Amino acid sequence: MKATVVIPNLNGAGWLRDSIESVWAQTERDFELIVVDNGSTDESLAIARSYVGRANYTLIENAENTGFSHAVNQGIRAAKGEFVALFNNDAFAEPDWLANLLAAAEQNERIFAVSSLMIRHFERELADDAGDYVTLLGFACKRGDGMKVSRYQKPGRVFSACGGAALYRKSILDKIGLFDEHFFAYFEDVDISWRANSLGYKNVYCPTARCYHICGATTGAVRYNPFKSVQSGRNSILLPYKNMPILMFLLNLPFLALGYLMKAVMFRLRGYGPAYFQGFKEALKVMGRLEKPKFRLKNLPNYALIQLWLAVDTVRYFIYRAQRALHIT
Repeated sequence: MKATVVIPNLNGAGWLRDSIESVWAQTERDFELIVVDNGSTDESLAIARSYVGRANYTLIENAENTGFSHAVNQGIRAAKGEFVALFNNDAFAEPDWLANLLAAAEQNERIFAVSSLMIRHFERELADDAGDYVTLLGFACKRGDGMKVSRYQKPGRVFSACGGAALYRKSILDKIGLFDEHFFAYFEDVDISWRANSLGYKNVYCPTARCYHICGATTGAVRYNPFKSVQSGRNSILLPYKNMPILMFLLNLPFLALGYLMKAVMFRLRGYGPAYFQGFKEALKVMGRLEKPKFRLKNLPNYALIQLWLAVDTVRYFIYRAQRALHIT
């Protein structure tokens, strides 16, 4: 089988059926669909069950919310496809979405992940995500968020694919490991893409693989809420600590400390200071259990490229913030 599409679901009654139907409407037909329900208590579980018995459809039911990473890992382990596409339950794909992702991935066997052009569902002239990047300050950011879709029409390499609508090569997943379940939600996609970058694989962006996304529908966090604040506080520390070799981490520590200070002030001003600091405390408990990738001298050029990316993308971030402040889209 060419591909497996995995949709994790948690209380998505308002949009799950439309999301599933957009997948079934794909022009690429050589795929299976796996829905992983994470303990839903609304009608979305009944919606997911209504497709049972359809060819190439599997439903995995969890009794409770096990987190995004665990849910998609269940889907990946059950997948029969050569490629695995992750798709949010609040996203809706264009008919050629999967075909274009596959075409992009097949251009080079070293391509690990392909990121979609995610467009805001209710503001379709604006992008939601065109691939993710990381700054020296430890910020993981969505490229293109709130900017005009027309700006993001060129394919190219990106630091990370957004796991809300991305294709992954399963043979490389088998080599580098699945999503780290210490990242309960948020940044788990950046973590796995960083791991691939360190090993010399590529993540690319495909602007013709288009879908429409209701941002924050599952977590209830269009910007921030207590849950997302905890996750951000924890995972923004775990992400660089896990993926940077120790000397690289020490080199960047002053920038990271500045970034954490900036975030702490921002969260406090928005009323989420206690939740953000709770995430910090959780990170300190988790650090010792993280499986850091082994440093390998042969990967030194990859580490250097990542360091360059972090520096360039820090500049990108401040340009983006200035554009948003001036209402430039």
